[in-house]
Parts: sequence; structure tokens; C-alpha cells
Amino acid sequence: MTVVVRESNETKIRLSITRGTGRATVSTGEPFLDHMLVAFARYAGVDLDVQATGDLRHHLIEDVAITLGQAVAAFAPAGCARYGERTVPMDDALVQVVLDIGGRPYYRGPLPSKLYDHFLRSFADNAKATVHVRVLRGTDRHHIVEAAMKGLGLALREALVETGAVFSTKGSVTLGITD
Repeated sequence: MTVVVRESNETKIRLSITRGTGRATVSTGEPFLDHMLVAFARYAGVDLDVQATGDLRHHLIEDVAITLGQAVAAFAPAGCARYGERTVPMDDALVQVVLDIGGRPYYRGPLPSKLYDHFLRSFADNAKATVHVRVLRGTDRHHIVEAAMKGLGLALREALVETGAVFSTKGSVTLGITD
């Protein structure tokens, strides 16, 4: 299990992540964020516990993404598959998420929600992951964001599969975060 605690003048967050069945206990005071984190955990196949409070919606969403990214960076085994890709339909929305958790932070979107586009950028930066999100179709912002979060979870599930091999010509990359 990996636990990350983040406390600032704006937010207080405690997040734990472990391999599991996709069970999530989430309390942020922001119902849509809670819904997205529960969906992420279920589709990623990780057990997630998030307790968070914040002064502003923007600070809360951003800092939860930072904390989740840091936890994923610490949680990912050196011998994992590293790469993942998933395209998820949700009613009118069709969203593709491709990621590499190999230690190179980069985000390319955008999502039609500035807050959740920023969530994915903050997650990618702190997970030290390359994350590409393509909205292929859709007009309903809720469906697009939810498809993106489910796609992120499914792509991460694929990337976290332990292979016993290091997929890098550089060898194992250490991220400087400890459990």
C-alpha cells in the first residue's frame, strides 16, 4: 500500500492506493470528483481511499490530482508493462487515453472541462507519466470527462501489469518517491 498525505493552507488530503478489486472510499465534498475517483479506481483495478478537504473547488481538484499522481508514481513497480491504451464510449462520447508511466511527465488534451483538463495535467506531471487524451466524439461534458477517467483507469490497469521486465533501454528508472 502506498499512502500520500498533502497538507497546505488550501487543502488537506490523505490518499492510499493498493492493488485490489477496484474498491474506493472517497470523501472530498465535491460529488462529481468523488464519482470520477470511484470510477477511476474501479477501472484501474486498484483500491483507493481518499479523504480530502479544500478551500476552493479548483484547489481541491488540483491537489487531489497531484496527490493521486504522486501515489501512482510511488506505486508502479519497476517491472510493469509501462504502457496502456484504452478507448471508451459513453453515450455520445468517445474518448481515447494512451499513457506511459515510465517517468516522463507530459500531458496532451484537452478535455472540454478546464477543471478536469487541469486534473489530468496535474496527475500526469506528478505521476511522471505521459498522458494523451483524444476526444473523438461527444458534446456532453459529463460523459466526455467520465469516459476520460474510465479510460485513464483502464490504461493504467494495463500499464501496471507486472511483467518482470524493464521496458526501457535505460534500465530501471527510479522516481525518488518512497512508500
